[in-house]
Amino acid sequence: MDMRNEATHLARQDGARNAAQPASAEFLTFRLGGEEYGIDILRVQEIRSYEEPTRIANAPSFIKGVVNLRGVIVPVVDLRIKLGCDRVEYNGFTVVIVLNVHGRVVGAVVDSVSDVLELAGDVIKPSPEMNTSVDTSFITGIASVGERMLILMDIEALMSSSDMGLMDSQTVQ
Repeated sequence: MDMRNEATHLARQDGARNAAQPASAEFLTFRLGGEEYGIDILRVQEIRSYEEPTRIANAPSFIKGVVNLRGVIVPVVDLRIKLGCDRVEYNGFTVVIVLNVHGRVVGAVVDSVSDVLELAGDVIKPSPEMNTSVDTSFITGIASVGERMLILMDIEALMSSSDMGLMDSQTVQ
């Protein structure tokens, strides 16, 4: 009788553990400097080659300007500048990931796009706590994929942060 109760208890614990782990999700992976990042594929509208945007006066350095995307004026953010990469070089691999963030279209400049990966919930580890002045609130986790270390980010949280100035506070809620 005790073995049956123990088996039932272990099965419940295992079921609770599996329920706590999120199901797999797909991430678009891209490079910023020497690091590789991943964002939820459902936020990606399209990937375009980099074209020089029209500069906006008095915009922060990470906002490169705007482009006209089939009649929609899209702000373009260089994530390499925003996240403090050492080198920012525009070449044939530089692309703009067009995102849909809180119903608004925004472009994000990255060094290159790698691929789309499906990651199971048990592969994603929580991001480490750091006692620094660096804002890491947009980092949702770290995943090891073979030899690759992938930094997963909440692109909606990053793009809608107040220092970006891209979203109205009413839009984000």
